[in-house]
Amino acid sequence: MDIESERPGLRERKKQETRIALSWAAIRLAVERGLDNVRVEDIAAEAGVSPRTFNNYFSSKGEAIVARHFDRARQIAEELRARPAAEPLWEALANAVTARFALGQDTGGESTPDRQWVDGVRLMINDPALTGAFAAAAAAAEAELAAAVAERTGTDAALDLYPRLVAGAVGVAIRVVMERWLNAEPPVPIARLLHDALGQLSAGLPVPPKGPSRP
Repeated sequence: MDIESERPGLRERKKQETRIALSWAAIRLAVERGLDNVRVEDIAAEAGVSPRTFNNYFSSKGEAIVARHFDRARQIAEELRARPAAEPLWEALANAVTARFALGQDTGGESTPDRQWVDGVRLMINDPALTGAFAAAAAAAEAELAAAVAERTGTDAALDLYPRLVAGAVGVAIRVVMERWLNAEPPVPIARLLHDALGQLSAGLPVPPKGPSRP
């Protein structure tokens, strides 16, 4: 086995691990102390790195906090590219989205959501100080997904409206689902909400015959 050929991959994995650790540290401290009471130095110390290392990955506390949102969106785009070519677009999108919300700490799971993840989502959605960072992450995420949609549909993400409209609609659907899921009483599986939301988009958002659905 060529050890030299493995080193770039190992370096990339370590960089990604550091990025994730910094993002979670920023979320954890902001939830505990409030965003205004957290410094870059605090986040770096929590993740076990230097402030200089933090600045190599993020330009601000807000960017570090919303990085998890952007990373998931990028993974959805990668998942879409990996779906079978014969799979209809909206079915492929639903499968790609739910695959990234199915299991693990980064998704909160289905029955016992990880409290850190839930608190982080609440922070990203509700804190006015994060509005700009969240909007920037959402725009970058939309561009990533639009590129994947364009590849799948033979359109041009720069010239055609369709891939950007699809990506924008999916992004809004995910945000609405997350807000609904966070406030659902009794709790509702997030995968069910995602399938419902994307199914309605796929159908062209027909007017419900008996008012809003309540899965």
